[in-house]
Formats: sequence, C-alpha cells, structure tokens
Amino acid sequence: MNRTVSKLSVLALLSLSNTWLATTAAGARSLIESEVSPKSGINTKETAEVPIAALAQAELVLPEASSQQPEEAGAIVAIAVSDQSPHQAETTIVYEATALTPQLAQVDSAVVITDITVESTDAGLQVRLETAAGQLATPDTSTSGNALILEIPNAALAEGEFAQFEPAAGIALIQASELSGDLVRVVITGTDAPPQVDIRPDGTGLALGVTTGIAQASNDEEVIQIGVTGEDQDDYVVPNATTATRTDTPLRDVPQSIQVIPQQVLEDQGTIRLNDAVRNVSGVVTSSNDPRGQRFIIRGFDSASVLRDGFRLTDGATGNSGFPELANIEQIEVLKGPAAILFGSLEPGGVINLVSERPLSEPFYELSFRGGNRTLVEPSVDLSGPLTEDGRILYRLNTLYRREDYFRDFTTPVERFFIAPVVSFAINERTDLTVELEYRDDERPNDFGLVAVGDEVADIPFDRALNDRDARATAELVRTGYQFEHRFSDDWKLRNAFYFTQYETSVIVGFGSGFNEATGTVFSAPARLDQPSDSYELQTNVVGEFSTGSVDHTLLAGVDFYRRQDSGTEARGDVSIINTFNIFDPDYDNLITPDFDAAPILLSSEGTTDGLGIYVQDQISLLDNLKLLVGLRYDTVDQENFSANFFNPTGTETTRFDEAFSPRLGLVYQPVEELSLYTSYSQSFAPNFGNTESGDTLEPEQGEQFEVGARAELLEGRLVAGLALFNVTKQNVSTADPNNSLFVVAVGEQRSRGVELDVIGEILPGWNVVANYAYTDTEITEDNDGLEGNQLFGVPEHNFNLWTNYEIQQGDLAGLGFGIGVSFVGERFGDNANSFMLDEYFLTNAAISYQRDNWQAGLNFRNLFDVDYIESAENNRFGEINPGEGFTVVGSFSIAF
Repeated sequence: MNRTVSKLSVLALLSLSNTWLATTAAGARSLIESEVSPKSGINTKETAEVPIAALAQAELVLPEASSQQPEEAGAIVAIAVSDQSPHQAETTIVYEATALTPQLAQVDSAVVITDITVESTDAGLQVRLETAAGQLATPDTSTSGNALILEIPNAALAEGEFAQFEPAAGIALIQASELSGDLVRVVITGTDAPPQVDIRPDGTGLALGVTTGIAQASNDEEVIQIGVTGEDQDDYVVPNATTATRTDTPLRDVPQSIQVIPQQVLEDQGTIRLNDAVRNVSGVVTSSNDPRGQRFIIRGFDSASVLRDGFRLTDGATGNSGFPELANIEQIEVLKGPAAILFGSLEPGGVINLVSERPLSEPFYELSFRGGNRTLVEPSVDLSGPLTEDGRILYRLNTLYRREDYFRDFTTPVERFFIAPVVSFAINERTDLTVELEYRDDERPNDFGLVAVGDEVADIPFDRALNDRDARATAELVRTGYQFEHRFSDDWKLRNAFYFTQYETSVIVGFGSGFNEATGTVFSAPARLDQPSDSYELQTNVVGEFSTGSVDHTLLAGVDFYRRQDSGTEARGDVSIINTFNIFDPDYDNLITPDFDAAPILLSSEGTTDGLGIYVQDQISLLDNLKLLVGLRYDTVDQENFSANFFNPTGTETTRFDEAFSPRLGLVYQPVEELSLYTSYSQSFAPNFGNTESGDTLEPEQGEQFEVGARAELLEGRLVAGLALFNVTKQNVSTADPNNSLFVVAVGEQRSRGVELDVIGEILPGWNVVANYAYTDTEITEDNDGLEGNQLFGVPEHNFNLWTNYEIQQGDLAGLGFGIGVSFVGERFGDNANSFMLDEYFLTNAAISYQRDNWQAGLNFRNLFDVDYIESAENNRFGEINPGEGFTVVGSFSIAF
C-alpha cells in the first residue's frame, strides 16, 4: 500500500554504520514528534507516492558542512528516496530527519501492527500480524487455564482492540490489545485445552499457526513450539473453566453461577489457606476448621465438596482430607448450586474445584521464601520444563516446607511438608498422558475451639486454649493418578483418568463429655482417634462436536466410579480418667494424658462406600446467541459399615443402597456479545444416615435449585460482572421420629434463597479489583425437632468483600504495587437450634509489593486492626466454635529463571 512520504504513517528505521535514523509522523510512537518534510532547494514537489519497500533503498544524505556521519541524537540528516513507476521517470526526494543513537532507537521505536487477519487452515487457523515496516520481536508466552497468552514487546496496534469469537472448532476466542509500555498482548483461548501455536517470523510481521493438537516443527524452518509455556498468567479475568460442564466452556455460555479465582489474585493477597481464598467469591464462608477436613458453607448449605481437578478431595460425609495446599494451584473454580450431574452425590450448595498447575514447555525455575510474625518459615521451589529435546516429555515439581506458631495458645506448631511432581507425555499428535503424585505430611494443634454461654460465645480471650495445649493432630496424604486423552479427530476425543488417595489421621483430643455453663467447668476424657482411609476414583468420558442442520452440539457422555474405604479406632486408656478444666481460670498442669500406645481400643469401625454414575450432557447452540444445556445422570451408592465398642465387642454390621436421577437444564441468551442472560434448573442428592423404627433406611436427601442471572463483560472483556438470584431447597432431611425419638424419619426440609453479585477484572492498566456481595435468607421449613422456622447455622444474611490492587506501570517506580481489602460478615447463628449468635465482623487486609525483572518481593497484612472474631461454628455450642486469626504480617521474596 502506498503512503505519502512527506507525512509518513509508519516508522522507518535505517541502520547505517554507527548511526540509526528514525522518521515518523506526528502521533506515532517515537522520539521524533515533528513531521518529515522535503529539504528545501532539492526538489520543489511537496509530496510523492512512494512504496514503503522503497525505504529500504533510501540513501543517507549527510549535512553539507560535515563529512562525518552524525554520532549524536538530534543531528539533522536527510533521506533520499527514489520512486520510479512504470509510466514516469525516476523521482528523488530528500527529507530531513533526526538521528537517534542506537540505544534510543532500539528502546523507543515501536513496530506498528497495521492489520490482523484470521484464516482457516486444515490444521486449524492462521493468524497474521502484519506490519508495514519493521520486524516484530519474538513473543513471550504464558498460559492461564485454556488461554494461551503471547506478549510482543516493542510493538503497537494501529487500530485499537481486536476480538474474534469462535473462529474455529476448538478455539473459543482470539483477542489482541495494546498495553502500556509498547507491549501488545494476543490471547488465544481454546475450548478444551490451551491451543498449540507455531510462531514464524516473516518479512511483514508474524504468522501464527494455531491448532488444538501438538505443534510439529519442520526441520528446515525456525519454529517455536508451544504447549504450556512461560510463567503463569497475571490477569484477574479467566475466560474459561471446566468445573461447570467438563468441556471448558467459555463462562459467558454457562447457565449457572461460576466464579474463578486466578493465581494472580492468590499471589497479590498472599493467600496460604483456602479459607482466605474463597472470600473472593460471593456466598461462601467457612464452616469448619477441623484438622481432619475443612468444610465450607456455599449458598447456605454446609458442604465438604472440595475437588482437585474434578476429583473428590474431601468426602461429602466426613470431610477427611485436611487443609488443601495451594502452592501448585493455578486457579480455584467455585460452582454454585447442585452439581450432581457431573460429580455425583453432593450437598446442594455447590463445589470448590482446585485446578492444578501443569508442566511448561519452556524451562522455568522459581525459588520463593515467606516469613511471618508468628515465626513463619516457608521455603518453596517450583521447577518446570522439557525432559527431552523434542519437548514431548515435560515435567513440573512443586515442593515446600512450612512451619509457624499457632495463633492460639497451643504448644504444638503448624508444620507441613509438601511435594507434587507431574510428568506429561505427548505420545503422538493426538494422544497425551499426564502422571502425577502429591504427598503431604501435616502436624497441627487439635483445637477444641470455644464454647457458648447463654446466647453468645463465652466472654474469654479468643486465643485461650480450652483443652490440653499439647493436643495435636497428624495427617499424611498420598495421592497419585493419571489423566489420559486421545483425540480421534478435531471434533471427538476420549478422556480417562484415575486417582488413588491414601489419607491417615491421628488426633489426640481432650474428648468433651460435658460443660457446666454456670461454673465454666469442662469435663473431658482424653482419647486418641486414628482414622485411615483409602479412596479410588475412575472417570471416563467422550466429548464430541457435531451439527444437526444449522444447530451445533457439544456432547458429553461418561461414566465414573469411586470406592472409599474408611476405618477408625478410639483409644482412651483408663476410662475412669475425667479431666476438669475451668474456661475462666484455666490450669493446664492438672490435665492427664495417658499412654495411648498401651491403651485399649474403646471403639472401632470400618466402612466401604461404592459409587457409580452414568451421565450425558448436550450443549446446543440453537442460534449464535441462544444456547441450551441439557443433562441427566443416574447414580447408585452402595454402603457397608461395621462398628464395635467396649460394650459390644462382636460389633454390628449395616448395609444400605441408594439410587437417584439428577437432571440439569439451562438456557443462555446473549442480546449483545458482551452480555449473557441465563436461567437454569438443577438437582443433587446425598445418602441419608440413620434408620426408621421399622428398620428401613432413609431415602436420600434431594436438592434442587432455580437460578436466573446475568454476566457482563465490560471494558473490552477486562472486567467481568455477574448477578444471580437463586432458590435452593433440600428435602428428605433426617429429623426425629415424632412417635419414637430413638429413630429418625426423612421429612425435614431446608431452604436458602438470595442474591449474589461478583465483579472481577482490570479497571485501568495495573488497577485490578475483586468485589462481591451476597444476601442469603435461609430457613428450616419442615422439622420434627422444634427447629421449624429457624435459620441454618453459620449463614450471614449479608456478606461483602472487596480487594483492589494497583501496580505502577511506568517510570522509575514501575513494578511497585499496593493492595487494600475489606471483608464484612454479618451476624449469624452458631447452631440450627439458634441458641446462640455469632457477632458480625469487619476485617481489613493490605499489601505492598515490588517486582523488577525476574524477582519480586512483598509484604501482606491480614486483619490489619487485630479484630477478635469468630470465623466459624460447627452447629455445636459445646466446642467447635472457631476464632479467626489476629493480626498477621507475611513477607515474601521470589526469583525466577
């Protein structure tokens, strides 16, 4: 394309000996702000149409007074440009320009991308980034979820933002945007996995060969192979997630509320515990901090439904999985409402899915250290890269050691060792295998918690231990498995995965047997509980994309199986030992702890649970802006349990069998590209426990949800807002038999409804925000224990969180960041009997960070004003009322290679 050279709209950069010459029009990115004009007296023609390619043949004309080439910036030189068309004589025009030093020219001259084109190919797509002059630098690459990010330094966009949705099968979105500091970011989002890209420089920019398979480099071309590359992505907005559909659907197409907490949010907030991470999601609060298993309340319902990469990390009945480690987590996905269609028997509130980091195809080595005010010491290592020259075998290794004093008055510290190696194999172009192992060894206090006196928590210091200060819990977890994927074609693939988890806990407790509220005296019998468990989980599914006429389908069909084997023993020693302890005037020296290794077993139990699920789901694109989701699942749960005790040494064996159908239906309408309106209906189920007076087992609990909502992508997709209205009902809740209180019947009903608002993303370059609000109204609508009309325990009516972070983008202070956050949790009842209230609380967190080149450092402050508050209560007024941490400061430093 021809340009008028007297007002050049592109940058011409010529290298002649030691002199760099730059010319540009006003407004282009360069040190030259004045227009290039013809040199007076050389040629009287004011303009001439000159092909850009002719600039490569330009001749440098030196000032007449100098016989030397200019060495300094600001010297006036000239360019002689010749133009000869087929019908005209050669015309030479001389233009004045300003010389730049080589250093300034290289740093401050951005190559302008004049056009972006997307074309279909047999392998997928070809994306061309075209420039009028100048060669684009090789992009830096990174990933987040299924998004591949290419950042091109020293570049600019001629025409603002670029976006194209669903340009080909397997590719959900291609975006290009210009960031500050002469940086262009291109994001290519796959529907099921990060795309593969061949990057080939050419004379007019870059050619990107985009496929959903494995990029193959030819022997005679310089090709950059990309699977998962570079460091992890630093955005707050994640476009895709797998938890809602298992097909990595863009969030804008999901007819159910799902929030994603990316790794960058966790890093900015200095998050160590999952409790702190989920504050970034509306309607989620902590329910339990039992060292044997962490639990959360989601949309009003207590749940132990924590998953890792879509597999059960906690059992829905006992919650025995400990405190999940976040060191190797890429993002946390929270799906609200019943999720039985994909995950089987669960509580109706929702699930929390921890998505693990994966191996990188480029070498990456990071060393980190954290230290804190409670003698926190935490060194960690993150290593990744290829194990073979062809890049077909990749690895990743995360490991850390953590030790810190407990925030309450216990002598036992919190200590953890964690290691998680992962190896992935690209068996061929269509087949991948990933094998991984996780090992975790924990020791922490077994905290009895606080107690209630009257209608409130006992008025004692929140850091006071109410049981033996040496009481401790140990836990050891080994988890190993594989994920296999074979792509029959670009449209059909098979996935198979298996995980084995062994988890053993040993808890030394001051076993509570009574509490006198009038005197403040606790009666307890010391005991040791040993609870080993093994679980096996297998998932197999097929995903296919096809069309029926003008209607597109994404079909998912699968089967999964899990087996959990639990056992437990309680050793109590001398059963006549009853410790007494006054919460208002504690005397820890009088507490007796027997030798449990020599103690007889007072209680023992064994149990096996088998679960089988078969499901089918179809995502139907009726129109480009109208999408239907339908699914159905059939589950069976078979349980066998045996228990014995000191008074019944021969034991008792029980069996039960449950089955259920769980449907899901949803519709998404997008009146404009940036707005999704949706409605959905879904169900869940969970086995019930207990027997009726006639000896029959109870029908399983059934949950159902109606939800309507909206999701808006603002500021060209950098900021996302979601609004949801929901009504969740759980039926067949076990309650006392009115005719015989020794037995139960499944006639109870609980209801939760409310409104949730979530906002996350980038407001301006460097300024990010996470905000959420939830209004939740719960009620026990049917019950035989006198609880009808009460609220569900632990659920605040109002819950609000805000976090905002700003990082300076330019100048000497570039890389310096500041963050501030506030959390408000309203008052809520501590038990379903509504016998005592937990006060509302307001927390303030802050952060300061600095990053430069390959290192970064930071300080994070939690509970900045040292507020006393109760984080959770476990439906029990006698213990298990858990205070939150006081003021905490954590310093961090990391360096990456």
